[in-house]
Amino acid sequence: MSNTPQKPPRNLSSTSKTIAFWVLVLLVPVAFIQFSNARADARVELNVSQYEQQLDANNVAAINISSDRHVNGDFRQKVAVDGHSGKKFHVLLPGPLTERERDQLRANKVVVASSEAGQSFGTLLIAWLPVILIIAIWIFIFRQMQAGGNKAFSFGKSKAKLLSGDTPKITFADVAGCDEAKVELQEIIEFLKDPQKFTKLGGRLPKGALLVGPPGTGKTLLAKAVAGEAGRPFFSMSGSDFVEMFVGVGASRVRDLFEQGKASAPCIIFIDEIDAVGRHRGAGLGGGHDEREQTLNQLLVEMDGFESNDGVILIAATNRPDVLDPALLRPGRFDRQIVVDAPDFRGREGILKVHLRNKPIAEDVDVVAIAKGTPGMAGADLANLVNEGALLAARRNHDKIYMVDFEDAKDKVMLGTERKSLVMKEEERRLTAYHEGGHAVCAMMVKGNDPLHKVTIVPRGRALGVAFTLPEDDRVSVTREQLEARLVMAYGGRVAEELVFGHDHVTTGASGDIQQATSIARRYVSQWGLSDSIGPILVGDNEQEVFLGQQLTSRRAVSERTAQAVDDEVSRVIQQAYNRAKEVLTTHRALLDAIAAGLLERETLIRDDFDRLLRGEPLAARVEIPTNPPTVPPAAVTPEPRRPAPGLLGGPEPSPA
Repeated sequence: MSNTPQKPPRNLSSTSKTIAFWVLVLLVPVAFIQFSNARADARVELNVSQYEQQLDANNVAAINISSDRHVNGDFRQKVAVDGHSGKKFHVLLPGPLTERERDQLRANKVVVASSEAGQSFGTLLIAWLPVILIIAIWIFIFRQMQAGGNKAFSFGKSKAKLLSGDTPKITFADVAGCDEAKVELQEIIEFLKDPQKFTKLGGRLPKGALLVGPPGTGKTLLAKAVAGEAGRPFFSMSGSDFVEMFVGVGASRVRDLFEQGKASAPCIIFIDEIDAVGRHRGAGLGGGHDEREQTLNQLLVEMDGFESNDGVILIAATNRPDVLDPALLRPGRFDRQIVVDAPDFRGREGILKVHLRNKPIAEDVDVVAIAKGTPGMAGADLANLVNEGALLAARRNHDKIYMVDFEDAKDKVMLGTERKSLVMKEEERRLTAYHEGGHAVCAMMVKGNDPLHKVTIVPRGRALGVAFTLPEDDRVSVTREQLEARLVMAYGGRVAEELVFGHDHVTTGASGDIQQATSIARRYVSQWGLSDSIGPILVGDNEQEVFLGQQLTSRRAVSERTAQAVDDEVSRVIQQAYNRAKEVLTTHRALLDAIAAGLLERETLIRDDFDRLLRGEPLAARVEIPTNPPTVPPAAVTPEPRRPAPGLLGGPEPSPA
C-alpha cells in the first residue's frame, strides 16, 4: 500500500484566541474594581458632627446631595480623619437640609448640587461580578467538554471531516495487492462521474459498500484512494465519533452527517471502524446498549428509510464483520461487501514496489524473492519490513538499501529482534543447539513440512532459538499429511533433548512447542474431521471468543462419552507424532549431531548449509558482509590500476549484498 501523507502541524490559532478572550473577560472587571477601590480609598468618611465642624470652619467647598441623603463633597483644605486624609468626603445626613443649614451654606459660598439616588455602573458591576464569573466558567467548561467542536451546544453536530482540495491525494496508483477491491470501488467512482452510463440500463446507484478484512490489509487506504479519485465531496468519520456522554447525541450526529451529505450530493461518506456503532442489537451479557442502538437505528433509517438519500454513498470499513447487525448488512444499505484480504504473491510484489518507489535500492535487491519469502504478510507488515530495512541500512552506514538489509529486516519482523546481550552458559547453548537441531532434522526428513529456511540459537524475541520454515507457494488449505508433519516437527526439539541428554535432563524450553502441537491436534480431531475414530463432525465449539454473550445460549452440549473419546484421540495423535519424531531422530542421529555442531560454531544456519550437511559435506566458509562500506568509491582513492586485495577467503573483497 502507500505511505500515509504527513499530517500538517496542528493549528493553535483558534485555541489561542479563545484563551485570550477569556483572559480579557476576567482582567477587565478586576482592573475596574481596583480602579474603583483606589478612588474609594481617597474619599474620607465623615459623621454628621465632623461634617458640621468642617462646615463651621468654612472648609467645605462644594457638596452634592442625592435624594437618599448621601452627600459627597470637596474640602478646601485636606483633612485627616481616623488615619485617612483627603480633600473629598462622604457623609450620610439624618434628614433633609434645614433652612439654617441652607443659609450657612450660602454664607460660606459652598457650591450645592443635587442628584437622583441610584447605583453607579461600578457598583452594579461589582455586585454582579460573581454571577458573571460563574456563568463564564460554566460556558468555558461546557465548551471544553465538546471534543468535536468549539461552540457551546454543538455536541449534536457531526464530526465528519471534509477533504479539501489542498489535501495530499492518494490514488489507486498508490494501492496494490487488492485488485478486485479496486475494481469494485472504481465502478462506484464511475457511477458518480457518469451515472447515465448505468441508469440507462436500469441500474441504480449503490447505497453503500462495506470493506471487510483483517487489520493492516489496506481498507482505510482504499478509502483514501477513493477520496483522491472521486473528485466529489468526501466526508470521513470514525465510528467512535458517534459515541458521546449525552443521550441522543449519536443519533443527532448521524442526522447531521447525512444532511451535510445531501447538501453536497453526489458525495461519499466514509465511516472507519463501523463496528463501534453497528454492533448486533440486543446482544450482551447485561442487555443491549440503548444509546448505541438508537444511533444504529438512525443510521439504518438514513441509509434506507422512508426518505431517500439519492447521491449519498456510504463506505465503511471493519475487521469484525461477524459482530455487525444483520439489518445493516442487507442489500439496500450495504449493497456490496468488498473483501480486502491478505495479498498473494503477486500482490505482495506490487505492494513492495509501491513502497520501494522513492528509496535508493541496490542492484542486488530481488523484489520477487522478498515477496516469496513473506507469505501471510499484510500491506502494513510489508511497509514495516521496508522501513526496517531502510533503518538497518542507515545504521550500517550503507549508501543504498541492499538485499542483506531486507533479509535481516525480514528476520527481525518475522522472528523477533536478536538478543545477543543475553549471556548463556555453554551447556545451555549446547542444549539449545540440539533442541533446534531436532526441529531441523524433523523438518527435513518428514514429508509434508515446508522447506527449512533458517535455524539459529541466537535468542530472538522471547525464544532462546528458532527453527523457521517457509512455504514455496501461497497456501489456502492444509492437508492431513502436512498437519501430521507439523506435529512431528513440533516435538522434534523435546525428543532431541531426551535422546542426547537423557530423560531427567529435558527442559521447559518445549512449552511453546507443546502448546502449538496440542492446539493443532485438538482441532485435527474436533473441528477438521480428520480423525478416523471420531469422524467428520464438529465436536464442541469452534474456540472463538464469546461476543457479548451472544453464544452463551448456543453452545453445543457434548456428552461425557464423546468428550472422553475426543481427549483420548487427541492424546493418541500427539503420542503418535512424538514416537515418529523419536524414530526420525534416532535414524538420523549423525545429521542431528552435525547440525548441532554447526549451530554451536556459527549460531545460525541457512538453507545452503542444510543441503551441505545432508550430503555429508562440510560447511562452506561464511563471507561476512561489511557493515560500514566506504562512501568514496575505491577508484577515487587509488586511481592507478592495482591488483585486488585478498578478502576473507583469499578472493576479492566482498561488496554489500
